[in-house]
Amino acid sequence: MAEQRVLPMFPLGSPLLPFASLPLHVFEPRYRTMLADCLAGSREFGVVLIERGSEVGGGDQRFDVGTVARIAEVMALPDGRSALTAVGSSRLRVLEWLPEDPYPRARVELVLDDVRADAERRAHVERAFLRVLDLLRRLGADVPTDIALDADAVRAGWEAAAPLGPLDAQRVLTTDDPDERLELVASCLDDVAQLLELRLEP
Repeated sequence: MAEQRVLPMFPLGSPLLPFASLPLHVFEPRYRTMLADCLAGSREFGVVLIERGSEVGGGDQRFDVGTVARIAEVMALPDGRSALTAVGSSRLRVLEWLPEDPYPRARVELVLDDVRADAERRAHVERAFLRVLDLLRRLGADVPTDIALDADAVRAGWEAAAPLGPLDAQRVLTTDDPDERLELVASCLDDVAQLLELRLEP
């Protein structure tokens, strides 16, 4: 049976993927309270993509698959706001949204990945990923030249999804099978590359 937990939740306009870094600017009173509680406890909260609505003010509709984020760094600002960096860990599935006073919370189950994925699919994803990075550089984007995917195929699939838009990244997040996920990431990266190539045409 999957582990269940109650987590503070931070709905956002972009999904967080496992192993990815998440910079956040915390200014709403409810999220200031949430941050204080997280720092006093496990330093973890859940992130889900907003399906409809806004990050600010509440009243949004949310996807039910997201990621557990663990706070890595926090900088308190003089006016009470905070800048923080969190890192994605395991995926989660929301089972029930709880009352949102003083901030969003949900009962979730952790979604654990299979530990292995196909090496050939990883190689395909890497080629597609490097192609996108090369096109971005040719278009003038400041993309470091030393970016490399992890040797582990499962982790590499998550890392390669970084250039994808929010909805494609959410599709990747909801795909449970690591090999299917690698195929989806490669396909989405190929779509991104085609759009970038069109921008390069005279």
